[in-house]
Amino acid sequence: MNNKELALIYIWDAYCGWCYGFSKSLRAFHENHPELPLTVLSGGLFVGHNKLPIASFSYIPEGNKRISQLTGAEFGTPYQTLLEEGTFVMDSEAAAKGFSALRFFAPERAYNLASSMQRAFYYEGKSLSDPATYREIAIANNLDPETVLARFEDIVSTEDAHSDFAKVQQLGFQSYPTLLLQKGDEFIGLGGGVMTLEKIEARLESVIS
Repeated sequence: MNNKELALIYIWDAYCGWCYGFSKSLRAFHENHPELPLTVLSGGLFVGHNKLPIASFSYIPEGNKRISQLTGAEFGTPYQTLLEEGTFVMDSEAAAKGFSALRFFAPERAYNLASSMQRAFYYEGKSLSDPATYREIAIANNLDPETVLARFEDIVSTEDAHSDFAKVQQLGFQSYPTLLLQKGDEFIGLGGGVMTLEKIEARLESVIS
């Protein structure tokens, strides 16, 4: 099987701290492998009955400490303030809609846009339900902010978000972050969480060979 028949799928959630921690390894791996097309799918972590104030998830502060220790990810002061106040509601559907709107205008940069969203939340403490956040991300990524916002507000982005959630369900991987290699009809886990670039590379090598 040649590399043209291989592709990557990344399952993430914008409000997943472990995805934020994994982003450094994934960015380096993605840059190392321009020959492997990367599809980024939103998983839908905080939807339905999980759409609650951040204080409802008592494991988050301790989890963040572990993420920092193991991956070197930095959580910004504005985000820490949100966490301490405890009333902020993480709405993964709204975030998936925002990601869909951004991705539509630059599908080849989907991963960079996802990364920009996580930085906006985890470092700058900005809401991923707020159109103003997408305006800033669009401008920073040389996208037209008005067209991005129009798409964010359109029903089409909600449908697209739900389509992502359905694809993730279909794949049967329910933990985030998950990086998959698609090899023909087969989907093989390459890693996630605290995996380093070296470990992902070694896993890819063993799967391909």
